[in-house]
Amino acid sequence: MIPLMKHTFLREGQTKEALVEFLRTQDRFSMGNECLKFEKGFAEFQGRKFAILFNSGGSANLALLQALKNLKKIQADDPVGFSSLTWSTNVMPIIQLGLVPIPIDCDPRFLNATSATLSHRLEKTPLRAFFITNALGFLGDLDKIRDLCIKNKILLIEDNCESLGTELEGIKAGNFGLASTFSFFVAHHMSTIEGGMICTDDPELCDMLKMVRANGWDRNLSAVKQKELRKAHSIPSEFEAKYAFYELGFNFRPTEITGFLGNTQLAFLGENISKREQNHFFFESLIEQNKELRVIERKHLNRCSAFCLPILCKQKDFKERYKRKFGDSGIEIRPMIAGNIQNQPFYRRYQTKTFDLPGTEEIDACGFYCGNYPELDDADLQCIASCLL
Repeated sequence: MIPLMKHTFLREGQTKEALVEFLRTQDRFSMGNECLKFEKGFAEFQGRKFAILFNSGGSANLALLQALKNLKKIQADDPVGFSSLTWSTNVMPIIQLGLVPIPIDCDPRFLNATSATLSHRLEKTPLRAFFITNALGFLGDLDKIRDLCIKNKILLIEDNCESLGTELEGIKAGNFGLASTFSFFVAHHMSTIEGGMICTDDPELCDMLKMVRANGWDRNLSAVKQKELRKAHSIPSEFEAKYAFYELGFNFRPTEITGFLGNTQLAFLGENISKREQNHFFFESLIEQNKELRVIERKHLNRCSAFCLPILCKQKDFKERYKRKFGDSGIEIRPMIAGNIQNQPFYRRYQTKTFDLPGTEEIDACGFYCGNYPELDDADLQCIASCLL
């Protein structure tokens, strides 16, 4: 069988041996120096000023929206757009924090929202923010979406959990908005088993995220910032400050194990991205020969860090046949993320208003995906290839 991911880590044996040695020699496992080192290294890789590590990508999504709400950049009942082809943890925080979710349709050519689909929604529905999902390693015209958001004073934030390393106009995905989230769950571009990150260039948001991550206290802030907060809130001494809570927050702290694994896997990230892109080019060359399958547009990208291999049929009737081909060949497959999120049970329970999303419906009805990762060997590649012809 060809699973969605063969191993938890790239270079798994080497990583496990290093982890065992780390566990033997360390006295502290709560968030500390390894986490700080990983934050610094990831920020440098991404080209952002700040990176804040979390215990999961889902936690990062919730923390980002809570931080923006604490800073009053968004408020209860604000309309917040989101890519309608997405994952549950992009939409649930919008609902949980009392915001109004507004789906933005996705274009099957790109698997993503575009400036055209965003403009179409803005004709009738104003937005305060847009939480875009950069889906499966691909992007729409994210540069134009950024410009459209600036023009309309819409706060742009990105979920980049599936597109780590993809580039458009020489800019890495995740660097187009105020902040972006990342996931290091198993089968993502790099794994810390569980783990997530938020990147931003905004120091105020960075400080707020550190408080949101740790129960709303100031423990992880600079001494200067701590002094400012304690003075502003009349905290009388260092003793009281130890249990002073300033903002709404959660316990989303990672462990030193997360940080250590992040540092180990970060060393292999360039190799991981290159191999995924190489595999995708091979699969794409075969899809181009098949008149029943749609080629996902990527010519506008400088780099395509393909999270998986998306199979998008040109007609709904073709999908079941290709699903059987993959299944009969022992290749594990999945739906196109959560499909049209409006059809998910949680969404129907909490939202009564729905929108017409023809592009997302087509992707949902006609598509699925299988794994794409560096450990696919020649036999695996040829097995997948045989299902594409």
